[in-house]
Amino acid sequence: MQIGYKLAAEAFGPEELVRQSVLAERAGFDFVEISDHYHPWLEVQGHSPFAWAVLGTIAARTERIGLATGVTCPTLRYHPAIIAQAAATLALLSDGRFTLGIGSGERLNEHVVGLEFPDSVRVRHQMLREALEIIGLLWQGGYRSYEGQHLRLEDARVFDLPPTPPLLAVAAGGAEAARIAAELGGGLFATEPRADLVDAYREAGGDGPRYAEMAVSYATDEGTAAHTALTTNRWALTGWKVMSELPNPVNFEAATTTVRESDILEQFACGNKLSRYVEVAQPFVDAGFDRLVLMNAGPEPEAFVDFYQHELEPALRALTPGG
Repeated sequence: MQIGYKLAAEAFGPEELVRQSVLAERAGFDFVEISDHYHPWLEVQGHSPFAWAVLGTIAARTERIGLATGVTCPTLRYHPAIIAQAAATLALLSDGRFTLGIGSGERLNEHVVGLEFPDSVRVRHQMLREALEIIGLLWQGGYRSYEGQHLRLEDARVFDLPPTPPLLAVAAGGAEAARIAAELGGGLFATEPRADLVDAYREAGGDGPRYAEMAVSYATDEGTAAHTALTTNRWALTGWKVMSELPNPVNFEAATTTVRESDILEQFACGNKLSRYVEVAQPFVDAGFDRLVLMNAGPEPEAFVDFYQHELEPALRALTPGG
């Protein structure tokens, strides 16, 4: 089991995200994973810096810890040729520590360039497949062209390539995306403890690492933790079908008016009781995930990192399926 620290780029500015990464490395986290957004989920979060610039700075300020996007959409806001180049550069700057997390995206971030975000999940999957094929071609070296139904590449070459391409972890919310992850990626990425996604990935031939995000909110008391998570992270309870469709933070504000602290307590590990964190983590281990990303919505990042280093880490690393 590897354990990652989620860099909430919607909740913190770029300098703070770099600082947290340095703290995470000192505390023994295996990797940091950053969201790649243009907008925050909610206005109250107040941030959304350019993830790739932040990652480059983290690579320069750290020595050991892995870096990952969680996740990047390479179809509208970015062309896959740009992501292939960016990921290759970051892999070189980080001495091979970078993992490229890829997904089909959300309207929240992709509509900003004036291109239509597809309503059809089938079309999004087609575009994702084409993007992954383009990235794979460019990472083989040489000049490459590609003619897809949705995406094109014309006589392009990435000149600075790492000795080994970055791992591609593909986000899946259903069986079809899990099969794409197995066919064109090197790992699986999910946000729920769903064994069916892992099963679909493995049945399609996937044998790489399986990443999953676990929602937590650390504070010295459960009430403070739940209230903070409700204020800034209630969007996480809307479900992927809603999260992928709404165009702006104001829409997420409206869609989450009925979320209560009791809902947060049901899905998040809130407070400072080790047993609750283990309880929330166990289903992910049972489902077959071996990379657990802790997404902390609590008010004190330093206190959470300290809690992880001295109490939580050994407990999580000791978890086994059915344990």
